[in-house]
Amino acid sequence: MSMKDAKESWKIGRRTFLKSSAGGALVAASVGPACTPEEPSSSEVKAPEAGDFVLDEKSIADLQEAMSQGDLSAQEITQLYLQRIDEIDRKGPELRALIEVNPEAVEIAAALDRERREKGPRGPLHGIPIILKDNIDTHDQMTTTAGSLALEGSIPPQDSFVAQRLREAGAVLLGKANLSEWANFRSDYSSSGWSARGGQCRNPYALDRNPCGSSSGSAVAASANLAAATIGTETNGSIVCPSNANGVVGLKPTVGLVSRSGIIPISATQDTAGPITRTVSDAAMVLGALTGIDARDGATKASEGNGLKDYREFLDPDGLKGARIGIARQYFGFNPRVDDLGEEAIRLIEKAGATIVDSVEIQTRRQMGGPSYTVMLYEFKAGLNAYLASLGPNAGMRTLEDIIAFNEANRDLEMPFFEQNVFLESQEKGELSEKEYVDALSAVRTLSREKGLDLALGENDLDAIIAPSGGPAWMTDHVNGDHFSGGSSSPAAISGYPNISVPMGLIHGLPVGLSFFGSAWSESTLIRFAFAFEQVSRARSKPMFLKTLEI
Repeated sequence: MSMKDAKESWKIGRRTFLKSSAGGALVAASVGPACTPEEPSSSEVKAPEAGDFVLDEKSIADLQEAMSQGDLSAQEITQLYLQRIDEIDRKGPELRALIEVNPEAVEIAAALDRERREKGPRGPLHGIPIILKDNIDTHDQMTTTAGSLALEGSIPPQDSFVAQRLREAGAVLLGKANLSEWANFRSDYSSSGWSARGGQCRNPYALDRNPCGSSSGSAVAASANLAAATIGTETNGSIVCPSNANGVVGLKPTVGLVSRSGIIPISATQDTAGPITRTVSDAAMVLGALTGIDARDGATKASEGNGLKDYREFLDPDGLKGARIGIARQYFGFNPRVDDLGEEAIRLIEKAGATIVDSVEIQTRRQMGGPSYTVMLYEFKAGLNAYLASLGPNAGMRTLEDIIAFNEANRDLEMPFFEQNVFLESQEKGELSEKEYVDALSAVRTLSREKGLDLALGENDLDAIIAPSGGPAWMTDHVNGDHFSGGSSSPAAISGYPNISVPMGLIHGLPVGLSFFGSAWSESTLIRFAFAFEQVSRARSKPMFLKTLEI
């Protein structure tokens, strides 16, 4: 461990505090009786164990307390996470959650320590190491590539708004997370978590299981304690699904609450960035730092008066009292064990004071997918071409057509397992003025909002809807691709409304989550409900880095 045995294991006298910190570490590792896992018989990978790490399961509030008390500095915290990445991600279990680390991270942390001594902390993220998904621009010594060799070496001319806001908040940008290459918009037969640059990201609960995606590395890094928090992006399920599969909290905000400028795009209609963390309180802290109006992203104008700079006031353990929560039964039924955990979650929510409205129907859920995909095909080509143009005249790739040609020329490296049929479909699309696109966009908005979530929420007088986030992680399969069993991300994703997934238990040692989704700009409400559920369920369970499950 060193660093004077990680500052005497973070001062033995503070252990009691760290177990009961009101800042959000309340749900660290215990699992309520109804969520007790069935013990798998497989042995653990013989690598540094999770419990040996001095920052294991520590919340942002815990780290701030350590820095304010002088027990640890931001520089030491950063060094500890970098050591953890080297031991767990690069060696040991070899999670492949990160593509690269920031060579300036320790220097940045040291500067923030000096600033703390001279001026005090900027806020709750001062000195806190955070990992960004590798489709989020940073103008530093790190590259931004969406996991593709086609963009290897690309350093954007300026920070994304997300990176800029995190720097302003005093966060240490620790590294870039692996992802499903191009945010999983290249092939229908992809393996989530695989990229040509990062290889196959692995689930920390069982290494031969898939981490889901596309924010695979972000969720794995958060779950495996490789950073205090991470940032993912979602178009449809790319925050929610990996959070579900890796036992962490994932918050997909309303489209427009967090700027997309400087993020490699898929869909201007559905894309957003959001926090992936181990606790709801940490997600709330990070979200507040990300919000704001950005002239480079017109969608953020709508967030004026709807977004907040601090969501911590909504971390109320009694937050479910008086709430009306609808149950979207159409997202149950794909796995009986998931159903059992879902029923127990409903009982806990009702016991916490909420009124349950059962069998809420999202009537258009089967109709919105087709128009949404058409919109994405059009918007991906237009958005990617605009993004590549923003990299400047010396960028090697200028258009989607260039990327397609690169992949064909480097087939052995870029397409050893799956093709690029989605790229080819997108390339065939025309301008955003075409009738097919205009009609599809209109249908998407009507089906997902007016006739979709808005109708379901309004006619039942609901504050939110809940459903299982997904099933337990499947075996990674490079021959057949992903094996999704179920999920509920589409209504919130296609409408552009918020969704937060919270751990709700384990199935044979694999985590699954519960999603809370609601109307536009209802992040504060969802955070309140999710936090209250987290406190009564206590379902976050640390990964054990099993080689495989032997049931």
